[in-house]
Amino acid sequence: METMEEAVGSTAPSAVVAALASAKQMSGKTFRQIAAETGLTNVYVAQLFRRQAQLKRETVASLRSAVPTLTGKLISEMMVPPFRSYRPNIIQEPAIYRLHEAIMHFGESIKEVINEDFGDGIMSAIDFYCSVDKVKGVDGKDRVVITFDGKYLPYSEQKSEHMVSRQKQQ
Repeated sequence: METMEEAVGSTAPSAVVAALASAKQMSGKTFRQIAAETGLTNVYVAQLFRRQAQLKRETVASLRSAVPTLTGKLISEMMVPPFRSYRPNIIQEPAIYRLHEAIMHFGESIKEVINEDFGDGIMSAIDFYCSVDKVKGVDGKDRVVITFDGKYLPYSEQKSEHMVSRQKQQ
């Protein structure tokens, strides 16, 4: 059986993700617990461990403290800008399918409310925070609360005079 260091040495993204998952498991902590110790959101911590977000230098110490099994090599891998992608067949996973279904069902109405409240624009997925919380409903049953907190980005009127490339030609 290969060690975490050997798995990371292979540079295969799946090997790094597997090694990160192993380090998290050895810590015995949940994403929520690691998030509380690092000051990050639980979804962002999950993104870090899936190599879908970049670990920033200022967070290294708190993450190492929260997950002492993270090796220097794993920390270095986490600090490299990730190749953000997804597997096309991930939609077949039921939880992800239901999220997709909810966005498809409510998407047009969400867009209309954004436009009504903010104007013509979108929510950033770059300047963006996401968290998942568990609450009790009025019936006492567990409910999932997903918060998308993104900066509003208005669409720009595209005037040629604002284009830097055109300004240099004049």
